[in-house]
Amino acid sequence: MAETLLLVEDDRNIREIVSDHLTREGYQVVIAIDGEQAKRFFSQDVFDLIILDLMLPGINGMDLLQQIRLKSWIPVLIVSAKDGDVDKALGLGFGADDYLAKPFSLIELTARVKAAIRRSKVTSEANALSEARTILIFDLIIDSDNFSVRKNGVEIKLTAKEFQILRLFAVHPNRVFTKAQIYEQIWNEEYYGDENVINVHMRRLREKIEDNPSTPRYIKTLWGIGYKLGVQ
Repeated sequence: MAETLLLVEDDRNIREIVSDHLTREGYQVVIAIDGEQAKRFFSQDVFDLIILDLMLPGINGMDLLQQIRLKSWIPVLIVSAKDGDVDKALGLGFGADDYLAKPFSLIELTARVKAAIRRSKVTSEANALSEARTILIFDLIIDSDNFSVRKNGVEIKLTAKEFQILRLFAVHPNRVFTKAQIYEQIWNEEYYGDENVINVHMRRLREKIEDNPSTPRYIKTLWGIGYKLGVQ
């Protein structure tokens, strides 16, 4: 069955060219011309990937991405004429899987789409397997069956929330999480900007698992963006 893509683009020429090309490549393409329409389509259908322009009327692409990430980890490929390093960092930091600057070649676009969908499938399979398995991060062993963490053979006593935060990063090793995303995932409540809860839990978690909490090895801080699992 062909993968279904949601193309969110307000430029008529670009969306027609991209849609025609990806359709010829064997994908089913649903087109949204602005953020509101994309949000509605996303709530009504299941997609394998979203191609998202940043500069949209109404809800802009970055805001739409954050709203999507509160509900789903569907792969998102950002395409935008804003190709500066800051925009890339923000886009990827808020949960985009890849970034393609305009103008771009259709060949490169197709390659990025295929790669993002492939990575998503591998991650989904790995996540499914991890539900009943232990996860190893450096010398930490995270046991999802009995909610325990061991370091060098010694059990580390974590609270339920601390364990859930650590496991969130372990299950999504390539993701950058904002504080809002962490709060939504762990507390299952809407985030209203109170950073203190996340800061306290991250500090206590690091004090328990890190050799030196001031230079963390397991969960890295991306200043101004969020947190990411340390690269092994």
